[in-house]
Amino acid sequence: MIVSTNKSNPNALKLIIAGEISGNPVELRIVTASDSPLGRLPTLELPNGITLISSTAALQYLVPGDEQQNIFVNKWLEWDSTQLQPAVVSYGSSGSLDTSHKPRIWSLLTQLNASLKAQKYLITDTPSVVDIAIFSTLWCTIFMPEISKELSNEFLYVNRWLQDLEIFPPVKKSLANLAKLDLERGFKSISSLQSSAWYPMNSYTGVRTQKSSQEVVTPSSPAKEPEVITEKELETSRNNWSRPKHPSIKAPTYPVLPKKNQRNILITSALPYVNNVPHLGNIIGCVLSADVFARYARQRDYNTLYISGTDEYGTATEAKALEENMAPQEICDKYFGIHNDIYRWFNIGFDYFGRTTTPEQTEIVQEAFLRIKSQGYIITESVDQLLCERCNRFLADRFVEGTCPRCKYQDARGDQCDGCGHLVNATELINPRCKVCLQTPVIKASNQFFLDLPKIQPKLKEWASKAEKSWSNVARAVTRPWLRDGLKQRCITRDLKWGIPVPLEGFRDKVFYVWFDAPLGYISITKRYTQEYEKWWRPSEDAKVDLYQFMAKDNVPFHAIMFPATLLAADQGHTLVKHIMATEYLNYEDTKFSKSRGIGVFGTDARETGIPADVWRFYLTYIRPESQDSNFNWVDLATKNNSELLNNFGNFVNRALTFAVKNFKGVVPEMELRNDDLQLLVLVQRELSQYIMAMEQAKFRDGVRHLLAISKHGNQYMQSQQPWVLIKGNEESQVKAAGTVIGVCCNISCLLSALLGPFMPETSRQLRKQLGLDGSTYGYIPDTVSVLLPPGHKLGEATPLFSKIEDSVVEELRKKYAGKQDNGRKAFKAGETVAELRAQIAAQGAKVKELKAKTDNSVWQPEVQILLQLKIKLATLNEGSDGTVNTATIGVVKAENGPVQNGKTECDAVAALEAAIARQALFVRDLKASADKSVWQPEVNTLLKLKKELSDATGVITPNPGDKKSKKKK
Repeated sequence: MIVSTNKSNPNALKLIIAGEISGNPVELRIVTASDSPLGRLPTLELPNGITLISSTAALQYLVPGDEQQNIFVNKWLEWDSTQLQPAVVSYGSSGSLDTSHKPRIWSLLTQLNASLKAQKYLITDTPSVVDIAIFSTLWCTIFMPEISKELSNEFLYVNRWLQDLEIFPPVKKSLANLAKLDLERGFKSISSLQSSAWYPMNSYTGVRTQKSSQEVVTPSSPAKEPEVITEKELETSRNNWSRPKHPSIKAPTYPVLPKKNQRNILITSALPYVNNVPHLGNIIGCVLSADVFARYARQRDYNTLYISGTDEYGTATEAKALEENMAPQEICDKYFGIHNDIYRWFNIGFDYFGRTTTPEQTEIVQEAFLRIKSQGYIITESVDQLLCERCNRFLADRFVEGTCPRCKYQDARGDQCDGCGHLVNATELINPRCKVCLQTPVIKASNQFFLDLPKIQPKLKEWASKAEKSWSNVARAVTRPWLRDGLKQRCITRDLKWGIPVPLEGFRDKVFYVWFDAPLGYISITKRYTQEYEKWWRPSEDAKVDLYQFMAKDNVPFHAIMFPATLLAADQGHTLVKHIMATEYLNYEDTKFSKSRGIGVFGTDARETGIPADVWRFYLTYIRPESQDSNFNWVDLATKNNSELLNNFGNFVNRALTFAVKNFKGVVPEMELRNDDLQLLVLVQRELSQYIMAMEQAKFRDGVRHLLAISKHGNQYMQSQQPWVLIKGNEESQVKAAGTVIGVCCNISCLLSALLGPFMPETSRQLRKQLGLDGSTYGYIPDTVSVLLPPGHKLGEATPLFSKIEDSVVEELRKKYAGKQDNGRKAFKAGETVAELRAQIAAQGAKVKELKAKTDNSVWQPEVQILLQLKIKLATLNEGSDGTVNTATIGVVKAENGPVQNGKTECDAVAALEAAIARQALFVRDLKASADKSVWQPEVNTLLKLKKELSDATGVITPNPGDKKSKKKK
């Protein structure tokens, strides 16, 4: 096999090492970009004559891995190509490596260091493709001998791992033969990346470009180099340019209904719980992602309806009502308004945003239940439920916490364990406790209705096997274990007051559970929008509907199992989801969002920052956690705004329009396309095609990168053509050439205004006004690059679209949302200690007991509320070393007045353990979804050890995890 590469290309090292490890050494051939297919290097020529132009594909061909591990391998390879390599380039672009500053690269190295420390799959007897890829990136660039000592102080495990791989025989042999590749460590490798790397990062070309001495543009990340352009592409671009195909988009008429022989798209976003304020992760996980796709679909002239609303029934609402001493309906009204205001500020363009506490919801849920029961999919069984004798009520799942019987996570809810992600029944919890009074409930039988999922499973499995092809990888990974392991009958009623009542005699004191109730809200909300809702949910054969649903991964079981099972059981020809677009989780500055601790930006906070809603939309889409958890970072937000929006996109469109206004009287000049102009159009066409492909699959991160790549091409085009020089020429041809350059740039700006619409709608409108277009509408997103602004078109006034976010503002905001207290410490009253808090609880408990014996509910209930608040405070706090109350520990009071121990535990140590447990739990869950027990059991043991450490630190007794020892990998 032959590896063709240019000199000093770090990706070539990957293939050389892979060949040695696989026992199939490759032959190295030094070429130029013009000698390779599509201009991409390195390439791998196989014995059968096929040439692989993707270095990632070539790497995986040389060192094939276990199919069960592919999802994790691909995540890390993507991490290397789309995060690590751009960060390395950015870090080294200044020509020096200043370790006194800690930019994005530090965060990534910290992540890698933690992963290696946990001895996950990166450490193996034989290096994997992930080892090879990340090793090559780091070894060639920043971990060069002259500064590796400094880096090793902070990244001990990364340094050890690099050293171990460096002496691994096949790697050592590869490194000893790099003379032909002319690969030197350090600045030369970084400059090679900088001049050649762009998305996809595993397709370097190695071509270098010369920069003009005038008006130098400095993009935040290296520009994509042009691939080999064929004569056919040039001719196609010339023809497309003169034959525009861009119909105007008409405002939809009310109501939007499916149309015959058209593409009808119904979009929903997971119904957010009404009991809280959504944070940035909630927003990008559902409503914003759905809005980006809905706007894209409308701009492609698809017949589109986007509906969503708040999920208002269930115990989460009851718990919030209890906490705020309000009625459940009052809580719903309050938080519905909050959600509505937040989404409006974020420019979320629902066709209708509704709620589930409506007569339509009651009607549809009750009718669906009776229909499914008549079809034989509802059974009645006696259920053991938890009864809190102190509160005198059956406890809904969310009012029960305890230890998970599977993973021993201590704060598992009564319906699902956040530690391992599995569903649990409340009665299965070890050491259950009532969340209201913290007492141990008793088990009591009650008759309930169940959805017979095992009976529906054959139909569901047949449907899912076809439908999942259009789902995101996250959705498939979550759903498959459910169907593989076999479904169980699921209880759909509860002994509660707040909910939709069961419409049968003998059961009218029960309500439907959220598993059954909430997904049907999509139908009832559509009915609130239009009485012709069944045209969307039970469409005719000639007006088919494609249903897209957007959510975070924790909502996948609702939409991939419960909702389709309900509709299949009803057997009335309902629209079933075709595209489940689920995401992973968004974290905040390497930790979790916490409203109570003031950590992270919530919807109500975003407006107060002074940062425009469109910038929030852009950045959240840019970091959307599509294939793995991602991280919100203030410095990164400012960097993306200042470099990608201000210096790249904004710089290009502003220069083009300003030049036209100044030198061509504010009109689009005549254009006579030359070869250089056509080459630009070819490059833009490639990005446009990739943009459409990405957006159709709801891969918005790719979409926004292709959008930014177009403006980068435009900046490079202006730099190389230098219209400011041509316009001063004496010859008419020079002036015409300058006019052509500016005319083309104005038209590319117009295309960009349309492509920007889904991500930044307000900015798109502003740009369209500057282009002399109707700012109340969005441009059609075409398939081809053509004239959008003909010669003579009058332009508007050119003004900057973006402003810089200063470092001082970033630091101020970062501190503001890092937590209300330093290190999580919170003193409630001067000198107040946990001992005093327990004394208050004891006194209040005695008072409540006495009042209950002598008075009615109206008298003692307010005192119970006071007692509850005191107990919640104690249940989540412990005594710090200075005697003040401390919020860092998640200790749980096991008896009403039992002690919370280990007051000397430091906040940061406990927080670090909590973070480690959260990461390991997610890793275990992913492993369980795609690997057998021999793979994930050692990681479960590691998770239990971490939890044991937390138990020791906080004084909370952890059940014995067993005698199984963690199997450490080499």
